[in-house]
Amino acid sequence: MKRAAFLFAAAALLAPCAAAAQDARAEAARGNPPPTVSVVVSAARELVDTVLVTGTLVPRDEILVFAENDGVRIVELLADEGDAVAAGQVLARLSRDLLDAQLAQNAAQLARAEASIAQARAQIVQADAADLEARQALERVRALRNSGNAAESSLEQRVAAARTAQSRAAAARDGLAFAVAEKAQIEAQRRELSVRADRSEVKAPRAGIVSRRTAKIGQMTAGTADALFRIVADGKIELEAELLETRIASLRPGQPARVTVAGQTEVDGRVRRVPAEVDRTTRLGKVRVALPPDPALRIGAFARGTIEVARRVVVAVPVGAVVYGASGASVQVVDGARVSVRPVKVGMIADGHVEILEGLPTDLPVVARAAAFLRDGDQVRALVADKAP
Repeated sequence: MKRAAFLFAAAALLAPCAAAAQDARAEAARGNPPPTVSVVVSAARELVDTVLVTGTLVPRDEILVFAENDGVRIVELLADEGDAVAAGQVLARLSRDLLDAQLAQNAAQLARAEASIAQARAQIVQADAADLEARQALERVRALRNSGNAAESSLEQRVAAARTAQSRAAAARDGLAFAVAEKAQIEAQRRELSVRADRSEVKAPRAGIVSRRTAKIGQMTAGTADALFRIVADGKIELEAELLETRIASLRPGQPARVTVAGQTEVDGRVRRVPAEVDRTTRLGKVRVALPPDPALRIGAFARGTIEVARRVVVAVPVGAVVYGASGASVQVVDGARVSVRPVKVGMIADGHVEILEGLPTDLPVVARAAAFLRDGDQVRALVADKAP
């Protein structure tokens, strides 16, 4: 029905050409038949402009997990590649035999420091009592000396005894301060050992998917070695594709994309990041297309896709209907039985059609395959194409 309606409309448009067609037949009778051309009717249609991209699947954010205790043996592995892990989940355990011994030694040192503090405090009490007694004795001798009932030597002895008692009280207080400082040092060492003990469990800092595991049981940890685990944060995978700078300008974050992964079905995605920088040598920029979570997606896999950059209903004709010359683009409209060349302004090209921005309304018969030998005013015999544009 659609084809019949289209042919009927095209026939109606070509009806005014009957008289000119008779002239053409007359010319044909004289041995000079006009050329036959296939025409299509300019019409409004929806065009979708897309950008083709190819690249590799990469994690949106990759987390490297190292062992924070160096020189320790791995004794247990609790996660493997492909496992989904939660934040704080234990991935591996390290040997803590030496650490447990150090913690026990530290506990003994802490107990000794507390005992030293208690002893120092007792010594302060004794020293303060002796100091008080010596000062009281000195005051009594001074009173007797003033009344003439005590010798000068007795006064000197009491002064020396008072100073000695005062020195011992000060030394006892210094001993307490030293014991307290020693305890603080031991407690700081214990906190360090506790941190190291906590780090004997290698934990995931964030939820995600384990993409690689290099850790092996019996392996010794080292700060310069490769990460024990690599985690795709939150399991988010993206397509990273390189694109020519001439096409980057048409991209915007949020544009829909259709991505095909090698050996898998298509998945829908959206442009997440448009490059802010283009490589000076290759003139390429890296585009990131966010993809939905899918267990079948693999980091490093090749993928290709199309990004939809524009979609609109426009006046369009087949690509072959547009002629490009020194003065610009033009189409060949069949007016009656004669060719009328019309300059046009073109836009996007998609799905085998060209968008006509200016110069051509709808419902005009246009030569489907424009020919360079046709000139403005040439007679032709129009043949309606089988398919509408």
